Amino acid sequence: MSESKVLIPTDPIWVKDSRQLSELCAKWAQQSAIAVDTEFMRTTTFFPKAALFQVGDGEGCYLLDPLLIEDFTAFRSLMANESVTKVMHSCSEDFEVFQTFLDVVPKPLFDTQLAAAFAGCGFSLGYARLVEQMLGIEVAKSETRSDWLQRPLSASQMRYAALDVAYLPVIYGLLVKQLESAGRLQWVRNDCAQLVAAAEQEFDPESYYIKIKSAWKLNRQQLAVLQMLASWRECEARDRNIPRNRLIKERTLWDMARIAPKDIQQLKRLEGMPPRTVSVDGAELLDIIDQASRLPEEFCPQRLPRPLPPESGDLMKALKLEQTETAERLGLAPEVLARKKDFELMVRGALQGEEVYPDSFSGWRMELMGERFASLLQAFIKESV
Repeated sequence: MSESKVLIPTDPIWVKDSRQLSELCAKWAQQSAIAVDTEFMRTTTFFPKAALFQVGDGEGCYLLDPLLIEDFTAFRSLMANESVTKVMHSCSEDFEVFQTFLDVVPKPLFDTQLAAAFAGCGFSLGYARLVEQMLGIEVAKSETRSDWLQRPLSASQMRYAALDVAYLPVIYGLLVKQLESAGRLQWVRNDCAQLVAAAEQEFDPESYYIKIKSAWKLNRQQLAVLQMLASWRECEARDRNIPRNRLIKERTLWDMARIAPKDIQQLKRLEGMPPRTVSVDGAELLDIIDQASRLPEEFCPQRLPRPLPPESGDLMKALKLEQTETAERLGLAPEVLARKKDFELMVRGALQGEEVYPDSFSGWRMELMGERFASLLQAFIKESV
């Protein structure tokens, strides 16, 4: 692959003023696709601090400095430009950086990690491994934990950042050809569009209690307390820009909901309760607990589903077997077709006597596996009646 090493530009090009960025964005807006990546820091904050944006256009590797560039309007418009595909690798954390700094989610998206899985390269493949597998080029990961907010960046940091986008345009072209040949390109585009749609969903603090482990063990009154506490923590962590667990850990939230402490001393005695949170927010937390504890039951959240019962085990195994056999036939990782949460949704529906499918099964997945899954679910429902 020595030819690839010669043809692919890897030298970093520093971009540090608004005019230069605007000129580049005008150029990139004429292309069908560009590679995009970010570097950020998040050790003591809720939101990531943008430290660098990288763009690879097949001709150069550009490093955009958010600490120096005053006006990112042109770049934000480019990220929202539907005629330019944004090629990224494992985009979830990068999405957070874009949303925090530019209030935009790059689209349309082509995630090379996702695409590689559909091309049969392996599931959840790292960038360096993908570059080595597809181009035979080794990419060092020595600067993964660098301080990206320091200035000036070292030569090693700049090269590392440039390499993160250098090979994506070539890999994008190769993957598109493979996926077109296999008839799977639209599958990838559909799933990438779902990633964007999920990232664009509005923030709903009232739903965060559902994510807390063992919440299903709480009764409706306790869930009302947990819901209000989890919502408070989410909003406060965002407003103060500090990690959630610095305010209160999830286990402590759960204990607060279960015990419903009535005074500061009880609050202090909870395991894992930060003293600073007690001193600064103790009175407000006690007020929240009191309010939630007084809610009439009809206004409290419904109890959450318990873990799946043993009698659902055979159905779960049958669904997973169908997934595995289909994946083997297509030369794909099983996780590409369905995830654990998808199976749980279908099984819970069947336990209620209903056929329920995840949103991701609205297209090609349903065409591939829907008929067989429907047969398994219907048989289980019939036997359970």
